[in-house]
Amino acid sequence: MTDDAMTVAATADDATTDDAFARRTEAVRARYHSTLGGVPGGVQDRLRLARDFDRLPTEEALAALRHIVLTDNPLGARVQQLVHYGQLLSLGREHPARIHARGALHAGATAADLIGVAETALITSGVPAYALGTEIVIDLLATTAL
Repeated sequence: MTDDAMTVAATADDATTDDAFARRTEAVRARYHSTLGGVPGGVQDRLRLARDFDRLPTEEALAALRHIVLTDNPLGARVQQLVHYGQLLSLGREHPARIHARGALHAGATAADLIGVAETALITSGVPAYALGTEIVIDLLATTAL
């Protein structure tokens, strides 16, 4: 069993205390912050749902898996985020594509990298994916110091 899995299993019983829940949810938030530079609103919503229905172990397991896949990967954080961005462009998933574009920048990517991914999406997924990618880059250039 991995350290992450043991942590999830060992702490499953203390979910009832407010302090323990706060500590554990902060650990989940910290993992997202480290990979994306922030905590997406959807994650915050899921953590509230986990609190309300005593399902924090699911969120902890998901965060642990994401951490393993994103940090213990030969691609490295920058390329991982760029791959996420491209896949989400191809799927037409605007909001998560924006999150991962910012995550790629947080991991050291440049605007030129994001444009390159959008251009690749043009070939693999067509004009809608390319248009979405360039729209995201344009918005980031207007709102972020790149």
